[in-house]
Amino acid sequence: MIRRVSVAAMLAVVLLIGQSAHAEEPEHLLTVVTSGSNETQAMAMILTAQYLQQGGSAQVLLCDSAGELALEDSDMGAGVVQPADASPRQMVGNLMEAGVEVQVCAIFLPGRDKTEDDLIEGVTVARPDAIARTMAERDTKLFTN
Repeated sequence: MIRRVSVAAMLAVVLLIGQSAHAEEPEHLLTVVTSGSNETQAMAMILTAQYLQQGGSAQVLLCDSAGELALEDSDMGAGVVQPADASPRQMVGNLMEAGVEVQVCAIFLPGRDKTEDDLIEGVTVARPDAIARTMAERDTKLFTN
């Protein structure tokens, strides 16, 4: 009987240690934006910024219409959204200044006959294998819109 209690107590301690160790790891947010909607893009950037303020880390992947936020010559995301008083494009810049990695999907540029030279400074092309690894990480949360 004492041995069963000791084994159960040891298991409980091991589980608690494992949970507290995992709880101390900052969680990572992968925000995948595909929408061409100014409001949708803005809300994705606002929530990502809020996640950073809560102590997490984040990265942003822009695909489909949202990828145009990363093009130097695009007007996508230029409209100011209230009450944020900023455009999605400005919000992307603010996230990058805060250390957030911003990338476009690997198929975005070739699908539009563009190159990396057409991207705003600091934005890179995502590698599918690297994104897949990030998605598979235990501490990664996926936010898509």
